[in-house]
Amino acid sequence: MTKADLVEKVAEHASLSKAEAEVVVNTVLESIVRSLRGGDKIELRGFGSFRLRMRRPRQGRNPKTGTKVDVPGKAVPYFKPGKELREMLNPGEQAGGSSPATATGDGSDRALPPGDPGEVES
Repeated sequence: MTKADLVEKVAEHASLSKAEAEVVVNTVLESIVRSLRGGDKIELRGFGSFRLRMRRPRQGRNPKTGTKVDVPGKAVPYFKPGKELREMLNPGEQAGGSSPATATGDGSDRALPPGDPGEVES
C-alpha cells in the first residue's frame, strides 16, 4: 500500500475529500517523525510501537577499492508490531510463540524469505 492508497482509504472511510484525508495522513506521519526526533516512543495500542535504535559507529569497506571507511553511528527507526496485529496476521497462533516466518533463531525479528534454510517446517 502506498501513501496515496492510504489517503484514498481514509477519504472513503471518513467521508472526507482526498485533500482533507491527505492532511490527516500527513499530520499523523509528521507527528510520528517529530516524536521520534524528540526521542519519544510512539505506542499505538493494538497496532504496535515506533522507537529509535542507535547504531554504533563502525568500520566498513569501500566495495570498489577495498579500503577501510569509518561509518558514523546513527539513529534508525524501529517498528515492533503489537500483540493484536500479530494475532490478526497469524490467526490460531498461541500466545508467546513465534511465527516460523520470523523465527531466525538469532533473537532478531527479521523475516526469513520463503524457502530459507533457517525456516522452521510446519
